[in-house]
Amino acid sequence: MVKLNSIYTRTGDDGTTGLVDGSRVSKAEARMQAIGDVDEANSALGIATVALADHAIAPELERIQNDLFDLGADLATPGTDFAPSQMVLRIVPAQVERLERAIDSMNETLSPLRSFILPGGSAGAAALHLARAITRRAERSAVAVSEPVNPAALAYINRLSDFLFVAARHVNQNGAGDVLWKPGATRG
Repeated sequence: MVKLNSIYTRTGDDGTTGLVDGSRVSKAEARMQAIGDVDEANSALGIATVALADHAIAPELERIQNDLFDLGADLATPGTDFAPSQMVLRIVPAQVERLERAIDSMNETLSPLRSFILPGGSAGAAALHLARAITRRAERSAVAVSEPVNPAALAYINRLSDFLFVAARHVNQNGAGDVLWKPGATRG
């Protein structure tokens, strides 16, 4: 159970932060960049969740927000043992599989893409696209960590950006509200 009595601790005033194992690292390290990008993706997903509060997808978005806290904890746990335990929180393949099932379910109702789409259509879809773009950055940051990273965590964040793309199309009236890219249309 997490218990926060004080929000500030002053321990990070020297530019370091603590990891789950008690070690301290620079806030500029690649691992911390990845954790920060996951947090930003979660915040963007929060905006999408609020925008889509009355949509059937909202409960899945809330589950994903919880998963992103799990992902942050996973990234904050150095080491090469990626098995979850009572004391160690790790992303597990079942979380990746849940995203895949959701992607497949939404994709069944979508018409095939015949063009790239612009991030937009509806406010909810635009918010999902923003979360998707930030998630892609978080994935790049996680891959840039020089120490080993849980393979399930990397798979999860990769699949999440796919989920968010398909979810944006789903929210855009199953793709009917997608804004299609028109290559070169504004040149002349």
